Amino acid sequence: MDHSKMKHDHGNVSMGMAGHDHHKMMIEDFKKRFWITVILTIPILVFSPMIQGLLGYEWLLPGNPYILFGLSTIVYFYGGWPFLKGLKEELQQGAPGMMTLISMAISVAYFYSSATVFGLAGQDFFWELATLIAIMLLGHWLEMKSVLGASKALQLLVSMMPSEAHRVKGDSVEDVKLEDLQKDDIILIKPGEKVPADGIIVEGESYLNESMLTGESKPVKKGLENKVIGGSLNGNGSLKVKVEHTGKDSYLNKVITLVQEAQKSKSKMQNLSDRAAKWLTYIALAIGFGTLAVWLFLGFPFVYALERMVTVMVIACPHALGLAIPLVVAISTAVSAQNGLLIRNRTAFEESRKISVLLFDKTGTLTKGDFGVTRIESVDKQYTSEEVLRLASALEQSSEHPIAVGIIKKVKEDNVTIPKLDNFNAITGKGVEANVEGKKVKVVSPGYLRDEKIAIPEDAYSDAAETVVFVLVESKLAGYIALADEIRPESAEAIKVFKKNNIKVLMATGDNEKTAKAVSDKLGLDGYYSEVLPHQKVEIVKELQAKGEFVAMTGDGVNDAPALAQANVGIAVGSGTDVAAETADIILVNSNPHDIANLILFGKATYNKMIQNLIWATGYNVIAIPLAAGVLYSSGFVLGPAVGAVFMSLSTIIVAINAQLLKKKIGNK
Repeated sequence: MDHSKMKHDHGNVSMGMAGHDHHKMMIEDFKKRFWITVILTIPILVFSPMIQGLLGYEWLLPGNPYILFGLSTIVYFYGGWPFLKGLKEELQQGAPGMMTLISMAISVAYFYSSATVFGLAGQDFFWELATLIAIMLLGHWLEMKSVLGASKALQLLVSMMPSEAHRVKGDSVEDVKLEDLQKDDIILIKPGEKVPADGIIVEGESYLNESMLTGESKPVKKGLENKVIGGSLNGNGSLKVKVEHTGKDSYLNKVITLVQEAQKSKSKMQNLSDRAAKWLTYIALAIGFGTLAVWLFLGFPFVYALERMVTVMVIACPHALGLAIPLVVAISTAVSAQNGLLIRNRTAFEESRKISVLLFDKTGTLTKGDFGVTRIESVDKQYTSEEVLRLASALEQSSEHPIAVGIIKKVKEDNVTIPKLDNFNAITGKGVEANVEGKKVKVVSPGYLRDEKIAIPEDAYSDAAETVVFVLVESKLAGYIALADEIRPESAEAIKVFKKNNIKVLMATGDNEKTAKAVSDKLGLDGYYSEVLPHQKVEIVKELQAKGEFVAMTGDGVNDAPALAQANVGIAVGSGTDVAAETADIILVNSNPHDIANLILFGKATYNKMIQNLIWATGYNVIAIPLAAGVLYSSGFVLGPAVGAVFMSLSTIIVAINAQLLKKKIGNK
């Protein structure tokens, strides 16, 4: 049963938190049931006649069978309760899986053993019942711990909106709850605040950071008549906005709906161990009843035929299968986390080996996601590149323009002291000027150079994705500073690995065509989509899936959340928003695209281990079930429950050791 798939009602946001807490409570519940079952299993093993016969000692208490019956009843109803509950759910859905297999084995063992206490001839299976429940509880507890809880995506999306808005009524401003906002209301958005609703600016101008919503890396300048999106972050200016959409019609709400739809459709996948358990259930039932029928048909007493049937059905639920996959999952999850990969959805991780197309969001994934200085060049021997930066920083220190923010960030990184300035003046649409240390300094756009007939240096533009500003001292060109959303150094290396593994690499970005093409050409991608809106990213994923591709989507913003949920494997980068992380199946802690290559190799290694373990866990059954059914009866051999138990323990140990070997496998990648 894949607990990573346990969804909760997203219709009500408060349910999101309840769902998450419920998941934690379930983990605690399994842990408590496991330890209580272990404590009760010890005396069951000590006083079990079959174990005593195996180990060659005798220690029977007065009323021994009744003591075993009493302890086993508690173990069956308390320890086995999650499986019995799971059985009901699986049967209601018409999809028998691991819960059905476990419930069938423990119920057969319990009721048959209880019957032997009260008069039926035969040996009891109480010790088998107790160990089976203990190991299955351990397996499920390990599995649930390794999955990072149910999805909080929608709750986080909603928390992006402020809870109140400042509504303008005449000359006064009142704070109102978001749900009380009406279309056409005028609201005030102060500097640094989140925009509470979609609308049109009626007064003021400011830079708005919409990167979480649209994926555009550069803060966007907005003024009169421009649209603003609820959830984006206002810069240093004050704005008055006429409300266009509230509540259900808002852009953010549309994103929420897309996420919901994609998550619902994706949660139907069944994982590996469930599929194996389903077939084992059918096989065990068929062979169990077949055994009973054959022995009765051959004229053997009902009690003997029943013992053969019970032995078959109890053996058919291998302890090893209960541990085969959870152990691998727990180990691969832990080792992956040490390597910068957090696995939230086990099924998607298992399937990462099938990826045929990787769709990257550009901002913050292939690139660093912030508008930073990429080059500083001096064109006058009088000024070093550090001096060009120092003089420019004096003019940019108080501006909120993205270029200014990028330059000041670089100054802080390089520990450059910003000089004082006077006579500051903005050159409309072209740049800024001021006196710095007795010199007239200007930081201007290429348009200003053209107007003043100053030649632009040939190598000023190395990359179409860069923005370049020029520094003039006493009207002479001293140097220039190039800024861009920088490509990560690991990106090119990672793309080589993908291509080697026959995976197509595409990019979808909210950025413009020119920037997208520059990044695509530089990295040698198989294609790109520019100026893409969130719902279009989902469409791109769906189109690729319709062509039969197995799509992995990588992103970091709210704008990527629906596509992350729709993709076969959603990978969020750690530097991104919590929303992206909560919608994704796998989270890259270090935002390094190279980690995705590791993920695919990890996925393959983990899947191989799971298959090996399933072969061990079920392979023992292939031998043990027919022997327990009595196929060699004519030659005098029937597999007794005790020998079956040894077989089973051996199978469990092999599976556990094999799972441990995964650490080596991943460690060497």
